[in-house]
Amino acid sequence: MHKVYHRVERIAGSVITVKAENIFYQELAQVTSAQGTSLARVIRIEGDRVDLQVFEGARGVSTDSQVRFLGKPMEIPFSQSLIGRVFNGSGVPRDNGPAIEENPIPIGGPSVNPSKRIIPRKMVRTGIPMIDVFNTLVVSQKLPIFSVAGEPYNELLARIALQAEVDVIVLGGMGLKYDDYLYLRDFLEKNGALSRSVMFVHTASDPVVECLLVPDAALAVAERFAVEGKSVLVLLTDMTNFADALKEIAITMEQIPSNRGYPGDLYSQLAARYEKAVDFDSAGSITILAVTTMPGDDVTHPVPDNTGYITEGQFYLRKGRIEPFGSLSRLKQQVNGDTRADHRTIMNTMIQLYASYKETLEKQSMGFKMSAWDQKLLKYGERFENEMMDLSVNIQLENALDLGWKILADCFTPEETGIPSKLIEEFWPEKKR
Repeated sequence: MHKVYHRVERIAGSVITVKAENIFYQELAQVTSAQGTSLARVIRIEGDRVDLQVFEGARGVSTDSQVRFLGKPMEIPFSQSLIGRVFNGSGVPRDNGPAIEENPIPIGGPSVNPSKRIIPRKMVRTGIPMIDVFNTLVVSQKLPIFSVAGEPYNELLARIALQAEVDVIVLGGMGLKYDDYLYLRDFLEKNGALSRSVMFVHTASDPVVECLLVPDAALAVAERFAVEGKSVLVLLTDMTNFADALKEIAITMEQIPSNRGYPGDLYSQLAARYEKAVDFDSAGSITILAVTTMPGDDVTHPVPDNTGYITEGQFYLRKGRIEPFGSLSRLKQQVNGDTRADHRTIMNTMIQLYASYKETLEKQSMGFKMSAWDQKLLKYGERFENEMMDLSVNIQLENALDLGWKILADCFTPEETGIPSKLIEEFWPEKKR
């Protein structure tokens, strides 16, 4: 039995301080006050002074409240019954379904031993050409989606959840507007994707502590599914809200702030989550896609800036499209040479021509006369944006490659594309030769 402490030394926001001994970091505790009993978690230990984060906030907690340490870290239940369910960051059902209590597993543990990992070598098909063709997502990859408020990043995640060729989807929402939460839940349910998904959701009106629990809960469950041999795709939105929650707690604890008020360990906090991405040598895998909104569209903001050092590329979502310039999957070369012989050529050629189209748009805006080549580029660029870049496009990789050839053939002659004659003979549409 753990000793019950009857004196709270300090109360600041959702953080309380007690004097206690033989306590470990991340240990759970029960805080009993006039408002009832709430869970708390140890977030700092300095000598005999222990800071705890109260999950439901410290409202009602007084200096004579009781604090009982439980001798175990935060845990979340795990079973196949999680599939199709929606929970908050603490694992409490949000969908009015029955609570799941069997097989509790700790959250926030260490990353997988590197010796148990294998080199990424398999593609995750999403049905989105701007990903599958131009910036292929690879199993066990960790990629952020850089965006700004107002962009349809949740709609993009919902489509990926629906179309990605994986066994299990684990979706973690942090600081979501209630409308966004309902959209994600209803979209997955309506389209049948909830039957292979688990959702952990923190809304903007929920206690800030639960925001910090969401990625840990999602990744702990994903890891257990992966150990059982499942290919798991973890979708997180929005990691900037997670970082802001870290900042709020750090300010409450009077930590010395770093860049723009964020805690000095922001990089470590983000890396501890992203590094959960893994492909086991004898089991399943975890792939992570995480939305990171950029305040003021500023990529030098501490959250996207630190994220860029951790992850293996990024997708830029602007004007409702995944931008071809700036978006990058650093692992795509591991897989796109094994998909189809023309994959890399189509990828490179279409992006080069799209860059020329952008230059032509600038010339047109400045009043320059358009040449015949410029007219071809304008036709090509419009078709590329409508038929390949638009997020509503849903086609398999092979069909997307065929569509790429068709667009090229409708706009250019084979010689104008610069594609090797061997590939022209094999893939150029017959009617256009």
